[in-house]
Parts: sequence; structure tokens; C-alpha cells
Amino acid sequence: MTIQNSIQIKWEEQGLNLPDGINIFLGTNKTIPIKAWVAKVNLNDPRISVRVLSSKDDDRKESSSEFLKSYKARLIVNGGFFNNQKNRARHIGLLKTDGLLEEPASHSVIRDGERYFISRGAFGIKENGEVDIAWCSTRNDSIFEWEKPFKNRPGKPNNNIDFENSTFWRVKDAIHAGPVIISENKINIAVEDEVFFNTSIAGVQPRTAVGYTSDNELILMVVDGRQIESRGVYLEELALLMMQFNCYEAINLDGGGSSTIVVDNLLLNRPAGLNYQREIMSSIGVFFN
Repeated sequence: MTIQNSIQIKWEEQGLNLPDGINIFLGTNKTIPIKAWVAKVNLNDPRISVRVLSSKDDDRKESSSEFLKSYKARLIVNGGFFNNQKNRARHIGLLKTDGLLEEPASHSVIRDGERYFISRGAFGIKENGEVDIAWCSTRNDSIFEWEKPFKNRPGKPNNNIDFENSTFWRVKDAIHAGPVIISENKINIAVEDEVFFNTSIAGVQPRTAVGYTSDNELILMVVDGRQIESRGVYLEELALLMMQFNCYEAINLDGGGSSTIVVDNLLLNRPAGLNYQREIMSSIGVFFN
């Protein structure tokens, strides 16, 4: 498949019974084809908040609909990567919820027999409710961020984590995923820096992404894939779609069959072409009080 350099999408607001400040859009392109859902959330409204959530179940996994019910959220999208090979799921990379560091960052990954030290992108929520995206890692129970990711290239690994050039990232919630796809209002696909090269993450996939605008709107996007009416998107195409909502920063989340968006017990999309919801370990929830 060819990566599209521009994508024309017809976005239509959906008439769902949601509070003011939470708006849902359906976008379609029947030629490529693409079908995408977007939640635009006004974080300037003091009644609206966003949280990173983790499963309360014994096996540390539950569906997005179960997340919505157990946490009493109005909207849920899936969160970060996780290891599903054991009885209890384990998050891959940073997971911090309500001030508690549940899983530290992964300091390095092995790719093609070499070790690469990484500072992958993360989505974070500050104490005042503002959101941020940063390249970060952990030391002890603290999270530190860098202005740019470590410079990794295939066959040319970064060989250490330089905390001397980092700053403390003061967030109450945070979740690693990646790669970052938009920074400072420009498309910036950090596949090589964050060491996602030679993985399925760089290909055409169902996708979930989170970003924010300079005027404090949260953008949550789910793109369907692996079906006749929506093939999925490359990371470069995901960034193009997020730019249509004026994202200042944006990051790719877990995708594939995990990509789900649930609003008030209604599953909006078709994960990997099905109505079945895969159980996930973490999610991002939107609340209205």
C-alpha cells in the first residue's frame, strides 16, 4: 500500500447525548478507504476531566466498556501496550495513575540483536488537569523528560540514559506508548528515535491516538482497519488526520484489535472489523462532573 501524502476526510459531528464540551465526529474517505472516530474534548470546562486508568480485574485486563462502567466515565479509548502472555497482564513502559507509579519506563529494548536505550513518548496529565506529551523515562519513582528523544538509528544505538540533561516531569497520570507523531504543531514521526523500526507498529494498522491543541482541547482518535470500508493507516497518515484537528502534540497509542472508542456504553467503532472488544490493561477516560 502507498502512504498518502494528503487525505481528504469528510468529518460529520454525531448527534450523541453528551454534555457540552464533548463532541464526537465520524470521518470517512471511501477511496482509500478510511473510517475514523474523533472525540474533541474541551478541557477548559471545569466540569470535564481526563484520567489515565488501569484495570482493576484480577488478571489486570478488561474491555473498554468494562473500564467505562467500573470508573463511571463518559468516554473511553484504549491506552498503552501491554504483555498478554501471562495470567496477569503487564504494562510495557510507564504507567502512572492517580499519583501512583504502577510500572516504570522501559530503559532499553533489544532490536536485531542490539540494545538501544530509549526515551519514548508518553501522554501525561498534570495536577491542574492540563495534558502534555513528552519523551521521558523514570529513575526510582520519579519521571524525567527531555526536549528531544534520544537519537537512535537502525544499527546505531544510543548507549545510555543521560539524566543530567533531563528535567522532572510533574504529572499525576502518565502512560507510555508511541511513537510521538506531532510535536510543536508539526508532523514528527519518531519511529527510529523511539526504536519502533522493523515492527508492525510502523505499518498499516487500526490506530488509536491522543493529542491536544494549543487552546487546551483534547483530541482522541480511533481509526478502524482490517476491513473492507477502512484499511487502517500508516503513522504518517495518522499524523495527517490529527493535524486536521490542530494538534500541537500527538502520540500513537496501542492499536490493532485493541483500538476502541466507547461512549456511554456504546461501542462506536468496529475493532479489527468486529463488534468484539479485546480486553486491555490501560485506557484514557473522559469524565463529566
